[in-house]
Amino acid sequence: MIRSKEALIGAAMLLCICLYLTFSISDAEKIGARSQFMTFPINYKDGYILFGIIGSILFIIALFLIVLGLKRYRFRTVAIVAVLYGLSPLILITLYQETLASGIDSISYDGNGECHFESIGEEQLKGECNFILHNHSNEAVSFELEFLDSDVMADAVRMESLMNLAGPYNLTIEANEKRSVKVNEILDVSGIPKHIEWGSTAKIHFKLMDGKSARIL
Repeated sequence: MIRSKEALIGAAMLLCICLYLTFSISDAEKIGARSQFMTFPINYKDGYILFGIIGSILFIIALFLIVLGLKRYRFRTVAIVAVLYGLSPLILITLYQETLASGIDSISYDGNGECHFESIGEEQLKGECNFILHNHSNEAVSFELEFLDSDVMADAVRMESLMNLAGPYNLTIEANEKRSVKVNEILDVSGIPKHIEWGSTAKIHFKLMDGKSARIL
C-alpha cells in the first residue's frame, strides 16, 4: 500500500507546518478575509496574507506527496486528510480551552450572534444584540467587550460598532458558565454621518480585552 515512506513523512511534516501557519495568522485577518482556501485566509482589506498563501501552497504540496507515497486508496486518503485537517484547528482550540487556557483565551463564541437596529428619531437609534459566550475555565473571567463592524471597508456604513457609543461593556463570565448575553441600548447617532437606520446583522464579531491582552471573536 505504501510506495514511499519519505513522501508520507514529508507530507506529515508539511501538514504540521500548515497548522503552525494557521495559528500564526491574526484573528482580525481570519475574520476579515475576502477569500480563503481551507483554513487559510488569502486576501484581506490591506492586501494579501503571506502566511495564508504559503500555507495554501504547502498544503497542496502535502496532498501531492500523499498521492506519491501511496500505491492504493490515494484519492480516498487525500479526501480524508483534507476533511480532518479542516476540522483540526477547531478541535485543537477546543482542547486547549478545556485544559490549559485561562483568562479571555478560555472564552469561546459560537459565531451566531446578531444585532437589530431600529430608528426612533432623526438622531436616535435603538440597538439590540444577542450572543452566547462560554467560559471553559474553572475560574471567573472578567473583560471589556467592544463590538466590531462585519464590513471591513473603510467607507462602509457603521452597524455593530454603533453599540460602542453606549459602552464600555464590562462582563464577568463565571467558571464553566455558558451565558446568553443581551444588550439593549438607545444610541445617539447625531455625530455619525454614515450609519444603519433599520435592519439586522448576523454572525457579529467583537473584541475582548482584559487589560493585558485582546482577542477578536
